Amino acid sequence: MRYGKRLQLKGVPVIFNKSGASLEMGDNVTIKSSFLSNLVGLYSRTIIVTRASEAKIKIGNNVGISGATIYARKGIEIGDNTLIGGNVKILDNDFHPIEVEARNADIKEKIGTKPIKIGKNCFIGCNSIILKGTELGDGCVVGAGAVVSGKFENGCVLAGNPARVVKRMDV
Repeated sequence: MRYGKRLQLKGVPVIFNKSGASLEMGDNVTIKSSFLSNLVGLYSRTIIVTRASEAKIKIGNNVGISGATIYARKGIEIGDNTLIGGNVKILDNDFHPIEVEARNADIKEKIGTKPIKIGKNCFIGCNSIILKGTELGDGCVVGAGAVVSGKFENGCVLAGNPARVVKRMDV
């Protein structure tokens, strides 16, 4: 695990970095994990997990995270100046196989995974879920409670379940 200058922790996050995995944070990262550190009301501490030895999490400079879960089996990249609102989940995998036999046998190799890429200057609203394979271009805004899956160009404003583009902005 590597982190840059001026890492600011408000409360104690849960960080698990599997042996062989990579977890990297840039300069000026703020991680909020205490109940009153974000008045939207955090349900839990920030959780950052690399769950497989090949997993990579890269968090850019000037990123803010509030009570979020960032859980990688493959890879999650978060661009500079991105803000991740309260209780957001960023999950690059399904946690369990979707096929009944594989799930009942707990075959970890059958867990679906696809990397996530979140661009620079994005804002992810509270209680949103960013699912495996999602790519958000620079300057995207995700509305509160959205469930995001897919590839979105720079400057998209997304809302709903499933999340859809509701507006485009110049970035």
